Amino acid sequence: MGMGNAMSAVTEGNLVSYYNPALSVFQERNMFQTSYSFLSLDRSLNFINFTRKFEFYSSRDTSRHTPSAIAGLSLGIINSGVGKIDGRDNDGVKTGNLSTSENQFFIALANRFSGKFAAGLAAKIYYYKLYEDINSTGFGFDLGILYMLNEQWNFSLMISDLNTKYEWNTSPVFDVEGSTSTDHFPVLKKIGVRYRNRDLGIIGSAEFENSNAETNIIRAGIEYNIFENFFLRGGLDNWNLSNKDYEMNPSAGFSYFYGLNSILVGIDYAFVFEPYSPFDRHIVGINVKF
Repeated sequence: MGMGNAMSAVTEGNLVSYYNPALSVFQERNMFQTSYSFLSLDRSLNFINFTRKFEFYSSRDTSRHTPSAIAGLSLGIINSGVGKIDGRDNDGVKTGNLSTSENQFFIALANRFSGKFAAGLAAKIYYYKLYEDINSTGFGFDLGILYMLNEQWNFSLMISDLNTKYEWNTSPVFDVEGSTSTDHFPVLKKIGVRYRNRDLGIIGSAEFENSNAETNIIRAGIEYNIFENFFLRGGLDNWNLSNKDYEMNPSAGFSYFYGLNSILVGIDYAFVFEPYSPFDRHIVGINVKF
C-alpha cells in the first residue's frame, strides 16, 4: 500500500499472489506476513499470507546447482468489515448493534518456464455475511504472467476476478416478500512495469488497470533502500482517468528488517490518504522470512 498498490510487476521483497499469481516463483525463502489496519468509522481490514518458492532438480544433477523447474505457492486470507452499526426497528427503537464482514480466501500456483518468463493461476473464494441469515459465497480466478526483460525491467499482465459473482436471497429475512439478485464483479485487466536500479537502491513501478465497469485507473510507486534492511516508500493509487470526481490516494511507508540467526523479522508501516473520512488509513504489518 505504501507504493500505491502498483505491485503486479515487482519481484523483490515480500510477494503476494493478490497482486499477480505469477509472483510467488520469485520469493526468496519462506515468507509469512500479516497486517492490521487502523481505519475510521468502525471499519476493519486484516490480512494474512504465506508464500514459498519450490526448486526441483534433475536426478542426474548431482551438484544441485541449477534447478530444472521452479514453482511457487501463495495462499492467504483478506478480511474486511464494518461493526457497531446502529440497528433499529420500524418505530426507531434501538435493537442493538449490527455488523457485516467480507472475506477472501485465495491460493495461487505459479511456474517459472524460463529465466525470463513466469505464469500463475489463483483461485479465490469469497464469503460475505451481510445481515443475520443473508450471506453469499462467490468463486473466481486470477491469471497473471510476468516477463523479465533484463535486470532493470519487468513487465506484467493480469486478469482478475474472472467468473466472480455474489448471488443473494433475502427470503430468510423477508419470507415471501424476499427476492433474489446477482452482483457480478468487474473483470479487471492490468498491465504493469517495474524498473530497478540496484546501484541507487531504487525500485519504481507503475500499473494501468481497465475494467468492464468503465474505469481506467493508474497506480504508481517508488521504493528507496536508504540503508541495509531499511526501505522508504511512496505511491499514488486510484487515479481514475475516466472519472475526474474520483479522489486519488497518495501513500507513504517504510519497512525495517532485523536478523535473528537464520530468521529475518520485518516491521511494515503504510500511511494512505483517505478522502471522505475523519482520519486516514494506518496499516501496520509483521513479516517473517525463514
